Amino acid sequence: MNQALSFTIDHTDAGSRARSGLIKTSHGTIHTPAFMPVGTLGTIKSLTPDELMEAGVEIILCNTYHLFLRPGRDVIKSMGGLHKFINWPSPILTDSGGFQTYSLQKLAKVTEDGVCIASPLDGTRHFLSPEAVIEIQQDLGSDILMPLDDCPPFPSTRKRVERAVHLTNTWVARSKTSLKRKNQALFCIVQGGMFNDLRRRSAYELAEISFDGYALGGFSVGEPSDLREDTIHETASCLPYDKPRYLMGMGTPADILKAVMEGIDLFDCVLPTRAARNGLLFTSSGKISLKRSIYAKNPSPPDRSCSCYTCSKYSLAYLRHLFLSKEILASRLNTIHNVCYYMNIMKTIRTALQNNKLQELQNCIPV
Repeated sequence: MNQALSFTIDHTDAGSRARSGLIKTSHGTIHTPAFMPVGTLGTIKSLTPDELMEAGVEIILCNTYHLFLRPGRDVIKSMGGLHKFINWPSPILTDSGGFQTYSLQKLAKVTEDGVCIASPLDGTRHFLSPEAVIEIQQDLGSDILMPLDDCPPFPSTRKRVERAVHLTNTWVARSKTSLKRKNQALFCIVQGGMFNDLRRRSAYELAEISFDGYALGGFSVGEPSDLREDTIHETASCLPYDKPRYLMGMGTPADILKAVMEGIDLFDCVLPTRAARNGLLFTSSGKISLKRSIYAKNPSPPDRSCSCYTCSKYSLAYLRHLFLSKEILASRLNTIHNVCYYMNIMKTIRTALQNNKLQELQNCIPV
């Protein structure tokens, strides 16, 4: 058994590929399927660790590249590692920064050896090799490490995607030989764009090397939803059954449920927190945009079925006022609700799965 991570499946759904289970790390246990709020710079914007734990968050995601730029790996290492630095006692997954080669592609140059990327802060150029990315994450001390990968946009030519598979699989193999700490787990990343045969090739090659978990990368980059769903279906079927599967960068509650039914265990996305800061709330009856004037005199909470601090204390009218006034409290209250909503959705999915009622949820989760 890996000293850094263990994964057990405690129930499988009779009508789909879905499964529930436990991921155990040195910083705690994660009940799967699970959603990770994104704290790129070591914080879920506007929330404290206590508020995250109260919402039911068991694991967060931080970004290696951005933390490397600021405050720097040496600062975090000198403070006792990322957990102590940000006062978060539970598991942390660190994304490698490979996605930045897509999102900041005008600043990045990809070579066989790694990625040369200009800092969006001051333009300073940094070279990130697969080995360097692992070394940085070892200094951070996160529980689950992600290797450097090449994420092609959509649409991309087959030749471009084949190169991404070659680079990613090569870099991931190099990453495994660089990991020295026994209390850190390493996931690999399957690429292949929307080409199912390339996805299968990537998955099978990486399965032969063996990793602690398997991530599906390269989604949410502009592809249509029907093509994405088909590719997730084909890719998930190629991954080792007894290892956690992580779909990177997704998504809406409805998309998460569909992916859970394909056998996916972990998710992350900026959507609930970014939407909150832009006045968009997720509720059991659908999305609410606080920009709309119909809420100006609405005394109701955002969601009567939600027991979060925001819904138990405040009206839509007040939340709209805060948002239009650009008050800091707007971001805090909206984010508290959206994070709680996502945690409740995941709990609902796990309960339905364990009671073999997952299919019944499909018409109950708002798009």
